[in-house]
Amino acid sequence: MAHELYTRTNQKIYFAGLALENWRRAEEKGALNAPGLIQAEREASLFHLYGALLGLCHEIAGYYRLPGASAPRPELLLMPSVQGSSSSPELAELIELAEHPETWLAQLLKAYSALFEPPRAPAKTKTDPTMPLIEAVSVDAQVPALAREELEAWRSSLKQLALRFRESLTEW
Repeated sequence: MAHELYTRTNQKIYFAGLALENWRRAEEKGALNAPGLIQAEREASLFHLYGALLGLCHEIAGYYRLPGASAPRPELLLMPSVQGSSSSPELAELIELAEHPETWLAQLLKAYSALFEPPRAPAKTKTDPTMPLIEAVSVDAQVPALAREELEAWRSSLKQLALRFRESLTEW
């Protein structure tokens, strides 16, 4: 493997694709251990997508020789204060995507950070002691898991963004 910055990004995008393919197979087989396999592949996909984002940030920061180009987390490069005096249109676009919670990039960063949250018991609704036979049920207590199609869309968006950025980063 060459020691170019883009190779790490490509590798992580490829690994995310492998995890997503394994996830699809686990869903199709419907084996007894499918829920565990699906969860493992969901987390592996998120891990590799996050790594691909970090690789892309390293590519951009390395090309422009930005300070902190070897940051260990993409969030350190995706802060508006980092943009500062050294202007990079690619990094500015990534920062813009990361700042808006409805974008795929902000959702990817949020989902990745959620992997490190400790498990929490669902909040119990207080019940009226005078009515012991009636139990209140909260509908929104269950947080839906990320769908494979959503992570595949994130992978596709990240791959397209990397290809588009590389076109503009190429020296003529």
